Amino acid sequence: MASFAESLRNIWKIEELRKRIIYTLGILVIYRIGAYVPVPGIDAGALTSAFAQNEANNLFGFFNLFVGGAFLQAGVFALGIMPYITASIIIQLLGAAVPYFQKLQREGEEGRRKITQMTRYGTAGITALQSVGYSVFLLGTVPTAVVINANFFIVTTVIVLTSGTMFVMWLGERITESGIGNGISLIITISIIAFLPQAFANEVRQSANLFLVIFEIGVLVLVTSFVVLMTQGTRRVPVQYAKRVVGRRVYGGTTQYLPVRVNAAGVMPIIFAQSIMFVPGTIAQFFPNSGLMQQFGALFLDFTSWGYSIIFFFVCVFFTYFYTAIAVNPKEMADTMKRQGGFIPGIRPGKQTSEFIDDILTRVTLPGSLFIGLAAILPAFAVQLGLTSTQQFAQFFGGTSLLIMVGVTLDTLKQVESHLLMRHYDGFMKSGRMRGRGR
Repeated sequence: MASFAESLRNIWKIEELRKRIIYTLGILVIYRIGAYVPVPGIDAGALTSAFAQNEANNLFGFFNLFVGGAFLQAGVFALGIMPYITASIIIQLLGAAVPYFQKLQREGEEGRRKITQMTRYGTAGITALQSVGYSVFLLGTVPTAVVINANFFIVTTVIVLTSGTMFVMWLGERITESGIGNGISLIITISIIAFLPQAFANEVRQSANLFLVIFEIGVLVLVTSFVVLMTQGTRRVPVQYAKRVVGRRVYGGTTQYLPVRVNAAGVMPIIFAQSIMFVPGTIAQFFPNSGLMQQFGALFLDFTSWGYSIIFFFVCVFFTYFYTAIAVNPKEMADTMKRQGGFIPGIRPGKQTSEFIDDILTRVTLPGSLFIGLAAILPAFAVQLGLTSTQQFAQFFGGTSLLIMVGVTLDTLKQVESHLLMRHYDGFMKSGRMRGRGR
């Protein structure tokens, strides 16, 4: 604890790091303020009353989690950063299938700049389409008293929401460039954390047993520790580099390690899986007179049921392998290693190296996929075992919320620690440095 406090003091001693942190916090405050500013033509009080009776256990509730509550409050940031995430995923998928995008990925800085520009255009287009649907949703799904003035409401809402999302994207880019951490990830994380105080307060209010609350906190700490362990877990593959003589200098001749992460896909599989799991129940709500659709949708509306948990688990496992295959390219890794004069001991460079890396990746991804599937259904177990009194607080026992918060927090701490070490200060882990950082 003393070393941790010393690290916090060292942060404020470094002027550049202090300015970056203050800059990041200021932008995050601006983002949170925008979540409470309603779009023009909306009665915010009537909108809150309209949704107070509804259980947000559908696609809209899932979306609302990632925008910090702005979606169900009709804020100017109601669509948040999610259109940008969707556009980025589409570009990634195109990069795995379309030769033109594959060429851009290999062009270095110029290619990344073009991809970023296309992602921005895609974000604007996706936001405009979603804004139209959101406007119709406000006009038709909720009571008409919510919309004060229906004249040109769709047009103004599309303009405001599209501008709001582009502004949020700009805020995220500013954090990445001039702040600390990944701006887009931090915006999503702060939106999720915004639900935590209210969820914990409701849990304490509904639980009459103080010891049960303390036990819940202990279990939450253990689950978080397990998530950190699996997130940082890697399989190190030894790589030998041949000696090269350039002038009077000798390069190579050393052994390094290629880190293959247990969870190479990050949180994207669980985001994909949960989005798909919410779709059937949401669609069923649009067919209230169809008994078959209602029975089918009911299976996907109760996340605490065994049927939902089993389906959710296997969908997460599938998407983990699917996204890992897209995000990690063994052939490209083998080619890069060959160009740099590196080879895996006992494995011939080229095709055999690619097959060897692919085999390791397949085996390592298995425990990673099982971990993501287990983490996804932990909230359901927390409710079934009576560990929590409210479903809202149970969401923080695993699932998308916990994985995103842990992953983003670790990445941000690594950046802070890098600034400390560059100036000869000890990081957050003085005796045992943060795993995943080069030794």
